[in-house]
Order: sequence, then structure tokens, then C-alpha cells
Amino acid sequence: MTPDITVLYDTIRWEEKALLEAGKKKNINIQMLDCKTLSLDLDDKKNSYGTVLQRCVSYYRNVHSTAVLEGKGVNVINCLKTGISAGNKLYTHLLLKKNGVPTPKAIVAFSKEAALETLDEHGYPMVIKPTVGSWGRMICKLNDHDSAEGIIETREKMYPIYQIHYLEEFVKRPPRDIRAIMVGDKVVAAIYRYSGNGTWKTNMALGGRAEKCEVTKEMEDICIKAKNAVQGQIVGVDLMESDERGLLVHEVNNTTEYKNTVRVCGVDIPSLMIDYILESKK
Repeated sequence: MTPDITVLYDTIRWEEKALLEAGKKKNINIQMLDCKTLSLDLDDKKNSYGTVLQRCVSYYRNVHSTAVLEGKGVNVINCLKTGISAGNKLYTHLLLKKNGVPTPKAIVAFSKEAALETLDEHGYPMVIKPTVGSWGRMICKLNDHDSAEGIIETREKMYPIYQIHYLEEFVKRPPRDIRAIMVGDKVVAAIYRYSGNGTWKTNMALGGRAEKCEVTKEMEDICIKAKNAVQGQIVGVDLMESDERGLLVHEVNNTTEYKNTVRVCGVDIPSLMIDYILESKK
């Protein structure tokens, strides 16, 4: 029997387990499918998946599996366009700017020499980010020319994606950012993520702490615009509170984590996601 929902994953996190439990409580036929075990016949149009909730952490598994499934006529949440754009910080930035969403200033350079020249011209500190990546990995604060040269020189010897030097302004802000979880056109819950262990990064995977954040109309309006910019349906929107410019969106997550948001806010986000997916089938 074709499942109502297939949760496609490559890493089992708390979130995927919570989705399975939410489906069981609602008596939904929910299938958990490890993408690493999946092979798909590109000439077979059979759909034995129902609606697929795309939860693969790997950018490349995510977008390629979504492309094939959509080619078979499967409804995938989030769609391929969302996976491609939200999974790449450069693409996200361009779409946010195009759609009038406030976002940190950024520059992209295509060689070590060009990156160092623009850094010296614009001044330090700046932040260098891989265009593809998660959990705060390989995001570095560049404080001066010498540190920038060492970090960029190392990246020049790595996989080609790391040779695209995405440079973002170091935003003056409180020692926190905001993670807002969107299901459809509603922010269902939001948290402040505070820096931990003496670091400026706010990623919970790096030891940060979470507190409930009250959702304002301004925040929700910005989040809706950010979600729509990447054509998302269920996303996490990350915002910073700039001392000079107010709320800025610095990332949109298409396979967002929400464990700490559930814990802090007491909102049953997995159930809301299941309800949204079932409604999207009608």
C-alpha cells in the first residue's frame, strides 16, 4: 500500500523520530526511507511514496533525489527549486535581495587574490562562509589580512565549492540570533539562539542556548517574504537583530531542525508539519 507520507532522510535526528511518532499518533501511514538505501529507475513513472517530506541533510542527496522524484510526478516538500536555492547561501542571498528581504551585505570572490583584495578594501572583520554547508561548519570570522590569507589559502586546496569565497559583513548585534519555524504562511514558533562557549556563532550544535522568542508582525512578514523568495513550504528562517538595520535574514533552511524550538516553546511542530502535508494533498 502506498504510504500517505514518506519521510526521506540520510541522517536520523530527533526531528525525524518525532515526525514518525506524530504520524503514528494521527494513525497516518508514514514511511521512513533512508536515501542512502535508495535507487530510482529514471524511466519508471510509478509513485509508491505518497507525498515525500524531504529531510536529507546532504545538499547533493537532497536536490538529486528531489529532482528524480518530481520527475516521477511525486509531490515533494520542499520542492527542487527550494532545495537548490535554500541549500546554497549565495543563491539564497540573491533571491532575498530580489524579493526585498533585508539581508546582510555580502560579496563573492572567485580566487584568493580577489578575495583578499576586496577584504582589504572593505575592511575587517568579515565572515567567510561555504556556499553549501550546515551546523556552522567552516564559517570563519576574518579579523585581519593575515588570518584571511591563511584561511582562504587552505580553502583553495579543497573541493571546488570551497573555492567560491562568499564573504558576509560581520553584523553588529546582540549575542544571539533568531530561528523562526514556518509551516505554510505562519511562523508557528521562534527561539533566540545565544552564543555559547565563548564563540560568536549561535548554532545550537556548537553549544549555544535557546530561549523563546515572541513572534512580532514585522518578523512574520519578513519570514513569509523569505520563505516565498525560495518557494518554500516548511522552512526555518534565521534572522539577526542588526544594531543599525533591524531584522536581517541570513539563512533559510529547507530541512530545518526544530528540536530546541519544540523544547523551549512547547509547540508540537511535527504534528503541524504532518497536518500541513496532508492538507497539501487535497
